[in-house]
Amino acid sequence: MSFSNLTMWVSSKPSISDTSSLSFRSFVSPFQLPSQSSSSINPSRSSSSSTTVHCGLRELRDRIDSVKNTQKITEAMKLVAAAKVRRAQEAVVNGRPFSESLVEALYNINEQLQTEDVDVPLTSIRPVKKVALVVVTGDRGLCGGFNNSILEKAEARIAELKQLGLDYTIISVGKKAIADDVFSLFVSEEVDKVELLYTKFVSLVKSDPVIHTLLPLSPKGEICDVNGVCVDAAEDELFRLTTNEGKLTVERDVIRTQTADFSPILQFEQDPVQILDALLPLYLNSQVLRALQESLASELAARMSAMSSATDNAQELKKTLSIVYNRQRQAKITGEILEIVAGANALV
Repeated sequence: MSFSNLTMWVSSKPSISDTSSLSFRSFVSPFQLPSQSSSSINPSRSSSSSTTVHCGLRELRDRIDSVKNTQKITEAMKLVAAAKVRRAQEAVVNGRPFSESLVEALYNINEQLQTEDVDVPLTSIRPVKKVALVVVTGDRGLCGGFNNSILEKAEARIAELKQLGLDYTIISVGKKAIADDVFSLFVSEEVDKVELLYTKFVSLVKSDPVIHTLLPLSPKGEICDVNGVCVDAAEDELFRLTTNEGKLTVERDVIRTQTADFSPILQFEQDPVQILDALLPLYLNSQVLRALQESLASELAARMSAMSSATDNAQELKKTLSIVYNRQRQAKITGEILEIVAGANALV
């Protein structure tokens, strides 16, 4: 039993044109349960709402056609995103073992050098006065809340830095070499810390905006400002040296790919300082590349989900408009029949 009563009024004019309007009024009781009968509802407790459709048959047909065309576009974009997200996901998953192994090796080498008096610019930890934020967003729209989520994350981080009294600069992702800009800013001491903000790909239905400390490459401990206050974000956990049962780890999240096991304590024939100087540029480029791959996979997954929802909404809207169109068309035919009957009765 339906728990809403629908009443329709048709204009009493001699004829109904394509631009006639229909008024639909629905009486719905907010207290009625699906198992209750309509007759058991107290009329005094009913609430009424009316919706007037000021649209003719021609306009309804045009709008239905427009919704159909939009549905075709969103369906095509969904299929394209679904085809691309698989390749993007494979690139992310296949690139994680190399990235993780490189970071772990660099952390181990850097830790060995802590007892020596060496000068490696990218590992230099100094009081933080200015922070560089590398924000990675999507290049295109129609991807739901993908861009908004990472921008909200960046705005929240900027608010934290302001609260700590720290200055900041934003590096936007473009066609230029991002790693070179990050390197020059940190080495020239224009910034004392570099953070990477991007959307991490978790699955096709989940992506998390994250903040990673890119520079300096710290072997342990927290990076603090001039007052000794920790300036790391609460979610900042990757690219940090941590220990788990005596073993060095750099990420707490579960990686679905299997990385080849090797001892974190590596022996090199060359001087560790030379190896660190040679690998740090590779580290910067690999981490920026990983962030771009993760962000692209997340963007494609978000676009596929958004276009799927848009296609479903277009289907529902087309169904609703078709019902209104059929009712209005039926009302027009009924009015013409009544007009003919009334004319025939007048001749009798």
